[in-house]
Amino acid sequence: MRLLATLAVSLALAGCGTIVHRIDIQQGNIVPPETFAKLKTGMSKTEVRNLLGTPLLTDVFHADRWDYYYRSEKRGRLEEQNRFTVYFDKERLARVEGGPTPSAAGAPPAK
Repeated sequence: MRLLATLAVSLALAGCGTIVHRIDIQQGNIVPPETFAKLKTGMSKTEVRNLLGTPLLTDVFHADRWDYYYRSEKRGRLEEQNRFTVYFDKERLARVEGGPTPSAAGAPPAK
């Protein structure tokens, strides 16, 4: 009887391990192509922040560089990842490396 109870408890606990809920995770800035196209060299940092939102990463050692990341996971699997960097020279936008979030075409502008 004791062996049967131990076996039943072991099977019940083993079954619980396969039921793992993984939450959807979305981090960073979604930047649609329409918004990205509005970036122009010579824009001030304030204008860029108003257009794209606050960057996910700002580095104290590279104050003239802002990194915008976007990452989306669904059920523990990577769905989409995007990164672009804006560079400033004398508080004005000098260049951009990378591109907009591909899946954001038609999405509302970043805030």
